[in-house]
Amino acid sequence: MSNTKQAHLVLADGTAFPGVAAGASGRALGEAVFTTGMTGYQEVLTDPSYYGQIVAMTAPQIGNTGTTGEDDEADRPWVAGFVMHELSSVTSNWRSDASLDAYLMRHGIVAIAGIDVRTLTRHLRDNGAQMACIGTDSIEALAAAAKAAPSMAGQDLTGQVTTETSYVWSKGSGVWADSASPKHHVVAIDHGIKGNILRSLVDHGCRVTVVPSTATASEVLALNPDGVFVSNGPGDPAAVTHGIETIRGLVGKKPLFGICLGHQMLALALGGRTYKMKFGHRGLNHPVKDLVTGKIEITTQNHGFAVDVDSLAGKCTMTHVHLNDDTCMGIERTGSAGESPAFSVQYHPEASAGPHDSRYLFARFVGHMDGDEA
Repeated sequence: MSNTKQAHLVLADGTAFPGVAAGASGRALGEAVFTTGMTGYQEVLTDPSYYGQIVAMTAPQIGNTGTTGEDDEADRPWVAGFVMHELSSVTSNWRSDASLDAYLMRHGIVAIAGIDVRTLTRHLRDNGAQMACIGTDSIEALAAAAKAAPSMAGQDLTGQVTTETSYVWSKGSGVWADSASPKHHVVAIDHGIKGNILRSLVDHGCRVTVVPSTATASEVLALNPDGVFVSNGPGDPAAVTHGIETIRGLVGKKPLFGICLGHQMLALALGGRTYKMKFGHRGLNHPVKDLVTGKIEITTQNHGFAVDVDSLAGKCTMTHVHLNDDTCMGIERTGSAGESPAFSVQYHPEASAGPHDSRYLFARFVGHMDGDEA
């Protein structure tokens, strides 16, 4: 990185962090959050769930393996801004086709390097995720912009990241796995879906039709799916009222599987509540216990809201729990005789990047479409 122009990250509470401008020129405004993954920065950049957020990577050096189109989770980066301690000046990977700095500039992502990320992370852990601004303007101007920005709470951002039209997805993981022959037709409701979720569904023998987040229950059922998948996405789940209503109209009619935002929306559709977490879960090493099997999974997570499990008493069963803070990580509704099951998890079993401990959940979804009880 040749740029040495001074820049600042300024939080809404007025705390300023000096650094060096990176990526595109201009100003970035969004909710400041941190992720603890030691790898997978390109997957973070292109995860639509990060829309509206300035993401700080806690790993000390970012960009040393460059970038490649093969690792994109969407067709463009979705983060509002990007924060690094050190942006590597060396790119060393046979798969790389561009440096990270060039990638950020090409896609118009404002970034900052040279930040004391450890201090920033501690500040966000102690004081909570909050709005922030990155730029080369004065600290006072950046602070004013951050303070004036609306909170993530109450915002439905799914319309900003969803597909505009329906399409069929048939590509699996390619060189990384052998895709099974299609056996089931799955309709995936796109609230900001990651590419590896679609590839994982194909790998497990599914033909996938992706529909916009505004699709109604009747429109989904008209496609005659064997199962319905509800995707991840950005923003406050309680604000996605149209999506909650769609799920409410699908529960019990077709096997249903939700991930992250889809998990939260299923809980809301069943009559539960969600709440904004202090700083959320973002990283590749979160321990989760499967309460059905007793096994511990190391999981990939990216969320700032959580399900209030007490609000779901008598409505469904909690199946997974986070071992660090006991937050709800999974629910299941078996339904009455003749009704299809619905289940969801707060974390990312497609884990791109991250461990593959939880890939069995895709097989569980296929089992439900096969008519299995388990």
